[in-house]
Formats: sequence, C-alpha cells, structure tokens
Amino acid sequence: MYIEGGSIMQEAVLSPLATWQNFYVIIGSAAATLTGLMFVVITLSAGVRDLRSSEALGAFATPTIVHFGTALFVAAIFSAPWQALWNAGLLLGLCGLGGVTYAVIIVRRVRRQTDYIPVLEDWLWHTVFPLVSYTALVVAAILLPGYTAPALFVIGAVAVLLLFIGIHNAWDDVIYIAIERSKPENKSQD
Repeated sequence: MYIEGGSIMQEAVLSPLATWQNFYVIIGSAAATLTGLMFVVITLSAGVRDLRSSEALGAFATPTIVHFGTALFVAAIFSAPWQALWNAGLLLGLCGLGGVTYAVIIVRRVRRQTDYIPVLEDWLWHTVFPLVSYTALVVAAILLPGYTAPALFVIGAVAVLLLFIGIHNAWDDVIYIAIERSKPENKSQD
C-alpha cells in the first residue's frame, strides 16, 4: 500500500488516474506527433499558389493544431502527480471553456471566409464535433471529483475524438493541397 503524506485517502484519489497512465501516454504521443506533421504540411504548402487565404487557414487549418494541442494538454494534465482531483478538474474545465469559445470563433471564421463553401461534412467536422467535444470536457471536468469513473471515460473519449477530428481535418487539408498542386497555372494572355 502506497502511503505518502500519511494518507491512505490520497492513494484512493490518485489510483483512478494511475490506471489511465498508458492511455494518456498514447494520446499525448499521438497528439504531439500529429502536431509536428501539421507543421510539415503547412511548410510544404507554402509554395502552392493561391492555396488558401489567411481567413481560410484560420478557419480550417489552425483549429486542427488547436485540437491536437488540446489532446496533448489533457494527456499532460492526467500525467501530473495531482494531490486532489479538483485541481485537474479545474484545469480541464478552463481548457474546455477555452475550447467552447474557440469553437464559436471557428464557426464565425468558417462563415466569413470566401475561398471555400463548406458542405455538411465540413460543418460537422470543423464546427459541430469540436463544440460537442469541448462542451463534454467542461461537463466532465465539473463531474470529475464526484463521479470520477464516468468523468474519466468522458474525458478519454473527448481526447480521442479531438485526435480523430484533427486527423480528419488534416487529411482534408492535405487533399486540398494535392489538388491545388496538380492544377495547371492559369496564364493570362496579355
């Protein structure tokens, strides 16, 4: 039995997080790797003519980095040696509130940009799913101290969903870049 600080209660509080350690090592590693790959994609796309305006990049590419970063942040939070679950819950709740706010900003950016007309799939993956994920993170963070096991599963699902959202949206960016690179340049006849 692990007793540090003279309290068996601390072990009971921390053991649910310890059982999730491998899960968050995998999530954090994946999120960090995929974030790095997004930097490579954006660097390679820098030479593509008329790729996307900064408005379109802000609406479609930048959120992908934020979603990967959030998954990495959640993994980092659950890898820290917390003395009480409410500390982790507070950080997760603030992260979720920031994500909800950012998701609303993304809705505005998607509507404002003029380079691309989003279809239903785009609205789902770029706005609805992230908003649902961040809202679920806020709710799970609030419930974490009192309903630990269900909250941990919701938070884990949010981290995985943010990874899949990022993967889907990064794939869309890569396909867009590949199509743009394959188009012949329009040369005007003066």
